[in-house]
Amino acid sequence: MDEESFRAAHQMYVTMSQDPDRPDTFTLLGLDWDLLPGVFAPVYQPMTEIVTNWLPFPEGGSFLEMGSGTGVTAVTAALRGCASVTALDIAAAAVENTRRNAIRHGVADRVRVLRSDLFDALAPGERFDMIVWNSDFIEAPEGFVHESEFQRSFFDPGYETHRRFVAQAPRHVSENGRLLLAFNRFGNQELLRQFCADTGLEIETLETESRVVRTPAATRTVEFYLLELTPTGGRTWLDLAVA
Repeated sequence: MDEESFRAAHQMYVTMSQDPDRPDTFTLLGLDWDLLPGVFAPVYQPMTEIVTNWLPFPEGGSFLEMGSGTGVTAVTAALRGCASVTALDIAAAAVENTRRNAIRHGVADRVRVLRSDLFDALAPGERFDMIVWNSDFIEAPEGFVHESEFQRSFFDPGYETHRRFVAQAPRHVSENGRLLLAFNRFGNQELLRQFCADTGLEIETLETESRVVRTPAATRTVEFYLLELTPTGGRTWLDLAVA
């Protein structure tokens, strides 16, 4: 585990949790959004904006966002032409926040929002043309216990959630679909690559961008990545799903 990464993420978590000036609405991508307490707030860091702008949304296709938070990415997918959007989050507050923003922007008829631990709320045969996860990429120390649902959006003890995501995702990618992961330099890429290799996947970096991120404790230049996970050795998503 990277102690620097954990400390930096914990500082951001404290800021988002305790800031007395935390807003209840914000503007991003030229639109206004609701922000509920206990939900990851894109106003404190640029990752949601960066990743949403990077995504090649499958126009006319199906889109799944894992860990939808405020719903910015899921709602944007619907606004940019996806025929059906599914937004999943393990936190009740995030599910409600995504629903509110889908209603706010007139796409509730195309955005299904479910409370789910990874893919658990989906039917076994459901597949999507694109799956995206802006993950809880900070590896927490051994014995770490989440103190709230909100904290799950920051820390993954033992990288167990990433291991399960990589193992389960191939069952839900359509034949020509894409599996994308938003990450940054504080994530454990070595462990992620190990999980991918064990599953029969490889990682390609599609996009990178560096931004200055400020918190009350520190100012850092952070590199953000959009990763694509694809089957190796000529295999298909169906091959991995039945392996």
